[in-house]
Amino acid sequence: MESNIRYRGRTFTAAEIEEIRRLIASHPTASRRTLSRKLCEAWHWVQPNGCLRDMVARGLLAFLERAGEIELPPRRASPPNNAIRRQKPPALPLRWSPLEGSVSDLRPLQFHQVRRSAEEALFESFIEAHHYLGYTRPVGEHLKYLIYGRGVPVACMAWSSAPRHIGCRDRHIGWTAEVRRRRIHLLAYNTRFLILPWVKVPCLASHILSQMARRISSDWEELYGHPIYFLETFVDPARFRATSYRAANWILLGVTTGRGKAAPTKEANRSIKEVWGYPLVRDFRRRLCDR
Repeated sequence: MESNIRYRGRTFTAAEIEEIRRLIASHPTASRRTLSRKLCEAWHWVQPNGCLRDMVARGLLAFLERAGEIELPPRRASPPNNAIRRQKPPALPLRWSPLEGSVSDLRPLQFHQVRRSAEEALFESFIEAHHYLGYTRPVGEHLKYLIYGRGVPVACMAWSSAPRHIGCRDRHIGWTAEVRRRRIHLLAYNTRFLILPWVKVPCLASHILSQMARRISSDWEELYGHPIYFLETFVDPARFRATSYRAANWILLGVTTGRGKAAPTKEANRSIKEVWGYPLVRDFRRRLCDR
């Protein structure tokens, strides 16, 4: 009896795998790229913005081939992996005169969503130069912001797709594993938050968090075709006290297990992080749990 296959949190049945075999057999001259797109079309496998989930489908086909379940046509080309080849952004020694005062002195702040814009390189350079984690290229849906006050860059903030499984977050939301798989795209994860070193303005970080909460869902929907209902982030308690998140009314949901995605022994292999969350709508549980 053929067994089911799990890939990226989803179970594919023996009948679905057989359907993929028939798809490959019915297009004997098709390339791997063409087959992945045809699979998306056959299964109506699209992103919320209407684009085909081509890369996910291609990954599934490669996974099934490695498992011996299907046989794909030979690769016709091996394009360079831009994610690997892409060099880190230069940590440009750009600085401004010290900026002090109160938040009201900087209002109104200007939020520039810089992804796919001329300012993106500046954003990446600031993160590489001044954030303790440096810059890493996001994967999946993501937004990047440069925040200005009085015409001076004062902060950087990056958001990306949420991690697939975080125990304390999932318990807080109350969704099942199947619902989480279908609705995880409605969460956004704050991967980087940086107040630039020349800025000495009390309460600025919490003010930016509050302003961001008012706009991120509409910005996300404009680019990706769906809203955001819940925000989350990790905080390393050995380094930070999460003061700004507390002041912006974020909620401490719990802590991570320290295992990450690659822990076959189920033993901690990294530092424990606090998990903080912020609902953007009152009925976030209903919207996230299909209630």
